[in-house]
Amino acid sequence: MPPREQGAPWVRTRLRAAPVATVAFGVLVLVTAFLAAVLPRAVEAYETDGLRAAVAGASPESTVLELKAVQPGLELPEKDRADEVLPKALKAVDGAARSLLPAPLRADPAESAYGVRTAKSLEAQEASLPRPDGLPPRFTLATQSGLAGHATVREGRLPAAKTPVTVDTRVVEGAVTAETARTLRLRTGSTLTLADFLDGPLTVRITGIVEPRHPQRSYWSAEPVLRTPGLTSTGSRLPMFYWEAGVLLAPGAAPALLGGQGEPEKYWRFAPATGRLTGSDTSALVEAVASLEDGPGLVRMRGAAGPTAQVSTGLEQIAGSYTQTLDAITPVVAVAAFGIAAVAVVVLVMSGGLAAARRDAELALLRARGGSLPGIAGRLLAEAAVPAVPAAACGLLLAVLVVDEGRPLPGVLGAGAVALLACAVLPVRAVMAHRRPRAHQERDDLAHARPGARRTVAELTLLVLAVGSVAALRRRGTETTGDLLVSAAPVLIGLVAALVLVRLYPLPLRWAAGPAGRLRGVVGFLSLAHAGRSPAAVATLPLLALLTALTTAAFGGSVLTGVADARDRAALLETGADVRISTTDGGPLPAGLARVVGEVAGVGQVVPVGVEFASERASDTTRSLTVVGAEPDSYAGLARQMGLGGFEADRLRSGGGVRDAVASPEVAERLGREPRRIMLPGGAVTVRITAVRPRTPAVPEGEFLLVDAAGLKDFRRPTVLLAAGAGLDAKALRAAVRGAGPELSVELRGEARAALSDSPLQSGAERIYVWAVAGSAGYALLALVLGLLRSAPERAALLARLRTLGLTARQGRRLLGLEALPQTLLAAGGGMAVGWATVGLLAPGVDLERLALPDASGVTAPGGAALRADVWSLALPAAGAVLLAGAVAVAQAWWAGRRTPITHLRAGDMR
Repeated sequence: MPPREQGAPWVRTRLRAAPVATVAFGVLVLVTAFLAAVLPRAVEAYETDGLRAAVAGASPESTVLELKAVQPGLELPEKDRADEVLPKALKAVDGAARSLLPAPLRADPAESAYGVRTAKSLEAQEASLPRPDGLPPRFTLATQSGLAGHATVREGRLPAAKTPVTVDTRVVEGAVTAETARTLRLRTGSTLTLADFLDGPLTVRITGIVEPRHPQRSYWSAEPVLRTPGLTSTGSRLPMFYWEAGVLLAPGAAPALLGGQGEPEKYWRFAPATGRLTGSDTSALVEAVASLEDGPGLVRMRGAAGPTAQVSTGLEQIAGSYTQTLDAITPVVAVAAFGIAAVAVVVLVMSGGLAAARRDAELALLRARGGSLPGIAGRLLAEAAVPAVPAAACGLLLAVLVVDEGRPLPGVLGAGAVALLACAVLPVRAVMAHRRPRAHQERDDLAHARPGARRTVAELTLLVLAVGSVAALRRRGTETTGDLLVSAAPVLIGLVAALVLVRLYPLPLRWAAGPAGRLRGVVGFLSLAHAGRSPAAVATLPLLALLTALTTAAFGGSVLTGVADARDRAALLETGADVRISTTDGGPLPAGLARVVGEVAGVGQVVPVGVEFASERASDTTRSLTVVGAEPDSYAGLARQMGLGGFEADRLRSGGGVRDAVASPEVAERLGREPRRIMLPGGAVTVRITAVRPRTPAVPEGEFLLVDAAGLKDFRRPTVLLAAGAGLDAKALRAAVRGAGPELSVELRGEARAALSDSPLQSGAERIYVWAVAGSAGYALLALVLGLLRSAPERAALLARLRTLGLTARQGRRLLGLEALPQTLLAAGGGMAVGWATVGLLAPGVDLERLALPDASGVTAPGGAALRADVWSLALPAAGAVLLAGAVAVAQAWWAGRRTPITHLRAGDMR
């Protein structure tokens, strides 16, 4: 029979001989391939969501692409000038410019618009219009396309150009939004007489009042003055204010704007379509914007819109801010990826080692009978490939189904690498173990293992890499993207620690075996002696996996704890307490509000405070000073409870006309410790600073001076209400406050905390980190189980022999439990120590603020988001490893006790 026909039955036979092991190996490869494929897809998915959210969440003024060109030149005939600003010509340019947008920029047709507008607002001459400081309002005129599809007519009708409009036309129709009409006291039929036209003013007759359908979208918000009027300052030393508003003319009325001095300009606004943006498009997006603003893209746009056309947008700033956040997050997330990858590789190697150990006698016999290494390796490769390749393909398919976004190549490469490793580990381990035919099994236990020169060189190289990565991380931090050495620092520390512990592991076994041998019982001595004679690989690989996983878990737990602490602190500094209630204009609160709030479920403490502004005179200048008045006992208790500048209540006692005060460091430095007079709205007050605190609940950030409110008429009516309590009913609280007054603002610390984790980039990275740490812990425990299964036959045979000598079942359980204890305790204790040391070594180079706080929120955590060791992240995984090892040993002893010794003892068995 040809060799090809002989190979397949042999592979099939070997797989059928161990169906459970084959299925378990396939499941391991499937899970590992799934994780290797889904991780890059999930990272790309949250990066894509983050970019889309950054663009969609920014103001339309920043995101819209605006192409604009000056009015047609005066050298052209008036008819040609008018034709260039009519809707037909503008629409043609709009289509041409939209087709010239470079990828990945795409325009959203529903929110894009074009037209003609006055770059300089025009002054209205009607005396009936509101004039805050005596200055007439000014209006921006625009002939924006698509008004009928973006507004609902509330009164009248939309403007129209019933007769052809020319440069000399002086009466046109227009429409304003309901908010503009309400603010400027306009109605249907009103007229606006606008100056700055050569042959007399332009009259705009208001024919309709419209309501924007989507006021926050680009159509209305790219130029907010068309939607909402606003007060504008003259910008002088003594500023005066006037109203600035917008009027929408009929598109056909654009030629009338050419006859004035409002500097009319043509514009085309393209709202970006974010649905097709991906995280990998960030650099291309920045390049495309740069090309449009000052590059080849601008040259092409000028070919469509005219030689003076310009393109402006704020997309590059948005993409730049997103990139900075991503660059700060990626190295931290890469630590988790390195951790789970390292542990997964160890587990796959251990699975191959377990299979090679189970087949050791068979392979030794094949070699003794003339089997070649290539032939044996080829058969073993085929055995491993039959379950591994389909399992890896299923893992890749499952990853695609779970995360449908993302490029296929990274996932395929990850699953392919897992399949390659799974197929190669068994033949490689077998070839290394059977390079030479041997007559008997050589001893490879810890007591006699001597590391060779190659292993020493490899360990020293790994040590140098670990030292270099720690030094680089402490010096440069995590700001350098793509620096794999920096991201691998925790994993390298764990690997080096594992190798050091493996070298030191035999020493305590030898030291403890002597005293244990002098004890009356034999269980302790036998457990230590057998633990020392376990194969070196059985101790090395599980210890490697456990320490790497425990180090990654400790680092990951510390990261998550630091993120949570930073968010809690930032939320507290926004509100100053669990609840902050104030008026929208800073005025006094309604009487009885404190009693109403105190009756809400979950509210434990209510503290009313008054906030006023005093004048502080220093040398020749007068400065404004925030003064907080409160009842000393309740306020001091709240400050201690919130952890914001706690102090003793007697620091605010008053007497002899001088009021004691607590101040911020800046105020204390200016006023000193001697009594000083400050001017409150109700008169002068003398204060003496008795304590300095960096923050206080009423003013969480900024300078302040805290005094006793008793006896000061300025603080008889509180302006801020601070409340503390657990399990607050937010809905009931808002309902109670709403019943007390309509113009009250309610800020909840819990809502502020939740808002800080809404960013897709931060929440996605945090989610990836959690699952990666959990996966690495699972692989580490699986490595521990595989290590125990690797030596299970030897332990079962030992237990059977000892049972024939009178060992009881209880002693057998103690024996196996104590045998597994040294390695497990070493891994648990070493993992805790290494995890703690890793966090301490790397903390100076890791700033978690970008991961903790959304960049767009403008919120900061004082002192940054620091990395610190988390006790639970250190202790829980280590305790879990000890408990699992003990449970497996007890279960094995129970299972072996149910079987007769003859099952494990056979003639000629050398175990």
